[in-house]
Amino acid sequence: MSGVKLSQLVKRYGDLEVVKAIDLEVQPHEFVVLVGPSGCGKSTTLRMIAGLEEISGGEVTIGDRVVNRVAPKDRDVAMVFQNYALYPHLNVADNIAFGLRIRKTPKDQVQKMVAEVAEILGLTPYLDRRPADLSGGQRQRVAMGRAIVRHPLVFLFDEPLSNLDAKLRSQMRAEIKRLHKRLDVTSIYVTHDQVEAMTLADRIVVMNDGAIEQVGTPMELFLNPVNTFVAGFIGSPPMNQIRAEISGSSNAPVAKIGDQLLPLPASADVADRMGADVTVGIRPEHAEVHSLGTSPLNVELELVETLGSEALLHTKLADTPFIIKTETEEHFSTLDQVSAFSVNPHQIKVFDIDTGRVLGQAGA
Repeated sequence: MSGVKLSQLVKRYGDLEVVKAIDLEVQPHEFVVLVGPSGCGKSTTLRMIAGLEEISGGEVTIGDRVVNRVAPKDRDVAMVFQNYALYPHLNVADNIAFGLRIRKTPKDQVQKMVAEVAEILGLTPYLDRRPADLSGGQRQRVAMGRAIVRHPLVFLFDEPLSNLDAKLRSQMRAEIKRLHKRLDVTSIYVTHDQVEAMTLADRIVVMNDGAIEQVGTPMELFLNPVNTFVAGFIGSPPMNQIRAEISGSSNAPVAKIGDQLLPLPASADVADRMGADVTVGIRPEHAEVHSLGTSPLNVELELVETLGSEALLHTKLADTPFIIKTETEEHFSTLDQVSAFSVNPHQIKVFDIDTGRVLGQAGA
């Protein structure tokens, strides 16, 4: 099984550099998700790996072979697209088999391989149907079947679920995860949906403006974002970010937010910024709700968004929007009276207000 390595990979369109000398190593069997806002360069990066975009600089290595000048058909990768890219005049069986027939695979072998893949994907009852007679989820499974049947070294997914409704996206995420576990093939998946990234990935690559901001497991990025961009992109809802002034002492620093004080984790980086403005980051999940007067941090409750077992409390902290995520079972009867919260200092992140980089975190 082969991994993928990107070395100082660059893509330019004239004077515009859309992928900026990125380095990334995807291990064999790993499922890596490239995530970021529209225009960040993630799909362009995937297309350079596939050979569908010319590389302006750097190298793409698949296994032990540099593939910069290798034609897409000879890279031994299979790509699943957002728009399915199925042939409307062919039935499901012929769509899955198309690549094998182009390679002149023996007919009996084609039939056997198509039957195996159809069984894996639950498509056996639909082999005689055409794409127009299928649901969106079924069409996407056909597109995945066409990729799987080739037994490639690497699977590439370009936002394959973005055309599906919320229920189908959830079902297909689970199917893709099960499929990866069963096939154990190196996979690179592009999405702008951080929920997809968190649920699917072994590691997530967060991209912004053509560069990589952070690489790590879903929980590493959730708990230890290296900057305010990652903190604001990963998590649903994202991390609250509040402007504050550091005061107190080096051993017991606090963030002054308006006229309220929030205890901070002690670190040399934080101590060096006594009296300076910073950005304080608090996950909505880490804020523990209280009634008025039972906590040093009071908020103004504006809206309660009930989501079944959980609720999002939309509040204001010193005139800054602040979201608290809590369980409705515990607090449902008192949600409308909630007007204060507390948080463990060790769950608070402090960011440099100018650079956005996190303070006091190893490797930051």
